[in-house]
Amino acid sequence: MNKSLALLLQSTPGADALILRLSAGVIFVGHGGQKLFGWFGGYGLQATAGWMESVGLAPGVLMAALAGGAEFFGGLLLLLGLAVRPAALLLAATMVVAIVAVHLPNGLFMANNGYEFALALLAISAALAVRGAGSCSVDRWLQARRG
Repeated sequence: MNKSLALLLQSTPGADALILRLSAGVIFVGHGGQKLFGWFGGYGLQATAGWMESVGLAPGVLMAALAGGAEFFGGLLLLLGLAVRPAALLLAATMVVAIVAVHLPNGLFMANNGYEFALALLAISAALAVRGAGSCSVDRWLQARRG
């Protein structure tokens, strides 16, 4: 395994990351599934694209595909514990865009479509980007095989 790949997969041992990965992974997969496929009561790619255009994120289809793809596939990677550092970094960036472009003007609280939930997901993603996947993960297994 080359040095760059080893750095991306590096993970600090511990079970704490598993709790963060599983809970955030389920949430991100769900939200990404809503945006991309209309699952879980979502509206799908075209309707999400229209909404993104309406809030100034254009081109809407591209932005919806990027946000939905980052959330869905990044969430799957968190669940698997594979490439957690880059996935978490991508998810953190997605949450920054969501906060700044959509939620910030509404204040902190979710009751007003504020940024508190996105901020919590940003914090979890940032922590995983720094810490890695933890002991119970594909990343850790690959790291151990490397020696």
